[in-house]
Amino acid sequence: MQASGSGLRIFFIGDIVGSAGRRAVAALVPQIRDEYQVGLTVANAENAAHGFGLTPSTAKEIFDSGVDAITGGNHIFDKKEVAEAFRAFEGKIVRPANYPPDSPGHGSTVVESSCGQAVGLINVMGRVFMDPLDCPFRAFERERAELSQKARVILLDIHAEATSEKAAMGYFVDGRVSACVGTHTHVQTSDERILPHGTGFLSDAGMTGPIDSIIGMQKEAILQRFLEKRPAKMQVAEGRSSLQGVIFEIDPDSGRCLSIQRIRRTHEQ
Repeated sequence: MQASGSGLRIFFIGDIVGSAGRRAVAALVPQIRDEYQVGLTVANAENAAHGFGLTPSTAKEIFDSGVDAITGGNHIFDKKEVAEAFRAFEGKIVRPANYPPDSPGHGSTVVESSCGQAVGLINVMGRVFMDPLDCPFRAFERERAELSQKARVILLDIHAEATSEKAAMGYFVDGRVSACVGTHTHVQTSDERILPHGTGFLSDAGMTGPIDSIIGMQKEAILQRFLEKRPAKMQVAEGRSSLQGVIFEIDPDSGRCLSIQRIRRTHEQ
């Protein structure tokens, strides 16, 4: 669905995987921001540091490439240095709000678009086939209650495995956030739509990382795990990469989604 040109455009980038993904972001994000006149860019980057976790240096590299805010997921704490990243980039990195309350970082924040529009950002993690955490639906309720006093436009990243859980969250938040986008599977879905009460929805934004891979990892180790049921060290693949994501166009006055368009670009390494 093509953008209509009258609203705030938020570009959300699917899970950035390793150095290949970061290079694709550096090469393509400035082009996409200019082409679509993007006002705010958000990326899921819990796999940005060697495929597992986030560090201050990888976060800086992503921000320097034109990303305004980062969301997380089940791998956000894989690198202990992430606590330093939360401190260094206060208010620009969020982790799932349903992690234990004493975990480093916060589950929501308010960031500013290029035109000065306040945008609320919430991150939650699903529980189906995932680590047992607090209820993501109730965690959303808590975070939105605070953010709604500060921002009319709100974006939710639900980091989850099951499409059904993501769809349930979409309908649960419909009319209360501007957009709800899923992450985690590294496979972009084609179910983008605007829900009945005005929330833009996509089950999964996809992956920004190496194309010749199995969800970003070298094929050989993954195949060994499936064929031989033996452990094998997973490493990020290299080579040609794909940047995948979605652009939501939001009415800044009502907070409703006007249009939604999937993005998929290739970067030759």
